[in-house]
Amino acid sequence: MEPIPFSAQLSLNRCPHCSVARPSLGTTGQDFTTKDHTGRVQRAWRLYICSFCGGVVTTGRPHNANVITEMYPPLDHQLDASIPATASSYLQQAIESIHAPAGAVMLSASAVDAMLKAKNYTTGSLYSRIEEAAKDHLITAEMSAWAHDVRLDANDQRHADVAASLPTTADAQKCVEFARALAEFLFVLPARVQRGRQQDATVQTNP
Repeated sequence: MEPIPFSAQLSLNRCPHCSVARPSLGTTGQDFTTKDHTGRVQRAWRLYICSFCGGVVTTGRPHNANVITEMYPPLDHQLDASIPATASSYLQQAIESIHAPAGAVMLSASAVDAMLKAKNYTTGSLYSRIEEAAKDHLITAEMSAWAHDVRLDANDQRHADVAASLPTTADAQKCVEFARALAEFLFVLPARVQRGRQQDATVQTNP
């Protein structure tokens, strides 16, 4: 990660927990230091709390340094370029909308919908197309079952179904996690494999 200035307020574009924009992340408690087994490498740690979601961010820096070089949980909002543009846009917005669960669920469903359409699964409900993709072995049966475990019922939210309870942050996180996993399975891993094979072919032809 890029070094972040060490200060009483942690300056981030989004909270690593809830993704709210420009979060107020104030420090709490006392800093503390740790050493490795040799006793020579020291790191200083500081805790910050998001005023919006209450999530704690742990930061580390080399002893006596003025920049943060470690952060947990890490910022994890960058999507792979191999994901189709429409699906990537929806998924990026879903990740950044965890603090607004209903919106994040709908955006996650839209991302999954766009991924399936990119693979030519264009007709039927979202769940029926996921099941069709599993029957065609595009995805695994376990991924199809996972889709039914998470709450991708975006139509309930769009149509204000009175029988549908509003999704929670946990629901939204599960939907985003599924959408990211699907993107990884359908696009990111195949692209990585293709790059690896191309590199091997290049090495073999140019020993």
